[in-house]
Amino acid sequence: MSKPVKHIHLAAHFPGVNNTTVWSDPEAGSHIEFGSFAHLARTAERAKFDFFFLAEGLRLREQGGEIYDLDVVGRPDTFTVLAALAAVTERLGLTGTINSTFNEPYEVARQFASLDHLSGGRAGWNVVTSWDAFTGENFRRGGYLPQEQRYERARAFLSASATLFDSWRGDDIAADAGRGVFAGDPHAGGFAYRDAHFDIEGHFDVPRSPQGRPVILQAGDSEEGREFAAATADAIFTRHGTLEAGQAFYADVKGRLARYGRTRDQLVVLPAATFVVGDTDADAHEKAAVIRRKQVSAQTAIKFAEQLWNRDLSGYDPEGPLPEVDPLPGENTISRGRASVRLYRDPVATAREWRELASARNLSLRELIIEVTGRQTFIGSAATIAEEINHLVQQDASDGFILVPHVTPGGLDEFADTVVPLLQERGVFRSDYEGVTLRDHLGIGSSLPGNLERSA
Repeated sequence: MSKPVKHIHLAAHFPGVNNTTVWSDPEAGSHIEFGSFAHLARTAERAKFDFFFLAEGLRLREQGGEIYDLDVVGRPDTFTVLAALAAVTERLGLTGTINSTFNEPYEVARQFASLDHLSGGRAGWNVVTSWDAFTGENFRRGGYLPQEQRYERARAFLSASATLFDSWRGDDIAADAGRGVFAGDPHAGGFAYRDAHFDIEGHFDVPRSPQGRPVILQAGDSEEGREFAAATADAIFTRHGTLEAGQAFYADVKGRLARYGRTRDQLVVLPAATFVVGDTDADAHEKAAVIRRKQVSAQTAIKFAEQLWNRDLSGYDPEGPLPEVDPLPGENTISRGRASVRLYRDPVATAREWRELASARNLSLRELIIEVTGRQTFIGSAATIAEEINHLVQQDASDGFILVPHVTPGGLDEFADTVVPLLQERGVFRSDYEGVTLRDHLGIGSSLPGNLERSA
């Protein structure tokens, strides 16, 4: 029996806070004004995307003791932006990143339940964790956790949130004017939750929302992150977008679901992906080369190298060879607030690999940084990109992609107008929304009262 054709899921990421976004491009607009958020969201909804995705940054990044201002600096509050977008869209899912380390379950559950009401069932929560003491300085506990406790708190956070979401049944409000009774259940919203992290009790003040609870997304590639996603998430945001790496990741996380009593279609795998559309494949590759030079300016190349070397490299020529000195050992102190520095588990070994690559291909420092920080997943004509996306999804490298344009807010327009129609012609992407909630779009079914984390 032939394998069923999979339908592709697509989401739009409003970028920022990293060098994917070319804020200096003449076509770029504001990253703070609401019109920019509205434009990208409306484009995504016009193209029938599943959802709009918003990352967050809880502290401005620093490098060398100063705000890192080569990338976009500053972003409005997530809930404020998503609530405003709910008023100018009708079907598009609205998903935001909210940290489970620095917040409290009651306030986050209240905000997401409210967003789900305001949007008619379109709210999604990308749950992230942190053990970054630098970011924690902004919060009242001075707050950060040892690395080994961050997912423990995240699981407790989600369980507490589920208790709050489920504290209303959905039929608790009578609003009986004749009897003068508003709440049909005098105990509506009552809850009590206690564990090692939280000790809370009272009444939750937001009645049950259209989805019951928001769609849960998780972003993280560690062993703990994959297990957390298998136990709790409806969708996982990953960086594995190529065929081989994507298939390995897809098989791994889908294979973990059974021990939590879940089926493979209850977790949607969505890698982040950038794109460059051209009139021809050759045209697209020429455009992509120009974009990469804009994303990795001479200044950016030096700063990226400093993040690995953990030392001041401002005296080096970005168009020259790599530093011959080794990275400074120990905690990275030159770059603060950037999670990517933790990916360099052995900076000396990574520097050695970079030198070998630069030598073998005769690359300057800037060219090397362009090579090793490559972000453009799909490059080609609209037909080439549509074919590649469909191939990766049908080959179980993913269930779709979260697309990150390099220019805000108009960078998604060309994809929506040229690639999406080709996917629709192939019958692998919707021509119109079939449901009203984000759960409908993702095909993950309704939520039922109960803990978000399933039993292993």
